[in-house]
Amino acid sequence: MARSPMKALLLVAALASPAALAVPFAATPAVAADSAEMTRLLDYLRNQNTTGFLVIQGGKVLIEKNWPAPKGNAQFALFAYERDGDGALLEDVASQQKSFIAVLMAIGVDKGLINVEKPVSDYIGTGWSKAAPDQEAKIRVIDLLTMSSGLDDKFAYTAPSGTTFFYNTPVYAVTKRILEAAAKQPLDALTRDWLTVPAGMSNTAWRKRPAVLASIGNDTGLVTSPRDTARFGFIILSGGLAGDGKRIVSEAGMQAMLAPTATNPAYGRLWWLNGSAYTLGAMGNRREGPLIAAAPSDMVAALGAFDRRLYVVPSAKLIVVRTGAAAGDSKTFDEQLWQRLTKVIG
Repeated sequence: MARSPMKALLLVAALASPAALAVPFAATPAVAADSAEMTRLLDYLRNQNTTGFLVIQGGKVLIEKNWPAPKGNAQFALFAYERDGDGALLEDVASQQKSFIAVLMAIGVDKGLINVEKPVSDYIGTGWSKAAPDQEAKIRVIDLLTMSSGLDDKFAYTAPSGTTFFYNTPVYAVTKRILEAAAKQPLDALTRDWLTVPAGMSNTAWRKRPAVLASIGNDTGLVTSPRDTARFGFIILSGGLAGDGKRIVSEAGMQAMLAPTATNPAYGRLWWLNGSAYTLGAMGNRREGPLIAAAPSDMVAALGAFDRRLYVVPSAKLIVVRTGAAAGDSKTFDEQLWQRLTKVIG
């Protein structure tokens, strides 16, 4: 069954409850590392080109593993940077960045700088697309956040805005320009001021991508670590609060961000949502059933290329981070991972 607006409201209320709050990394691993199910899980992850895997539940680190980068993978090398002080590889997390932008947009709304119902052109001027002026004038900020701009990846008009789901990275990237125009700050500065410094994310920054990656229409990558990604996940788990209790996003902003959209019940505002009756994938394919059948129905996810994953499960107070190169079982990786993880954590 698709997630209703009321369920989205209840989800945010559950996230914001005191019982859900706990500072990440407050405890040592609580799952027996020598259990057979744990061994099977870690062997699977290592064999699937994983470089980092972190599981936090109820504020306790259950699993934290880092592995060497896969050798001879030229494509992965374009996304990999230095290691942090914990030995984890800093990586461009690909389209996971969209969910970070969603949070920054929610903060912009909270600050009164952005109205998502306004046309994009109100912020960055006209002529930003190849649509006719009257068509472009109807494309709102919310349409970019929900992948329903009605534009193709060359910015040409294909449908009225707000009517069809099309996962469109080049058009998504315009949201960065909107943020900069609204805040009158560069993206890296507003990200530090609004998100990473308040949340204690010291290893997260925007970096210019190599030309071969920039050619896809999104020339800045978000480079971060598994622990910082988990800190970001904690903001979602806690209903908009950082680990120290500081509010980052309002409850209303959280509710709006994680509500299913009319064009795709498995998608919110740049977040993937589990538990819907059907899913429209990033490639436009419709599939009956939820995003990940093996995962809890209230899971929300930030997903990136090469199977970079952030899963947040409110009902289990759970944060899961996976970094690395593309899994060998990429088509079934999410299901396989959740089947194995469930056997470890129950």
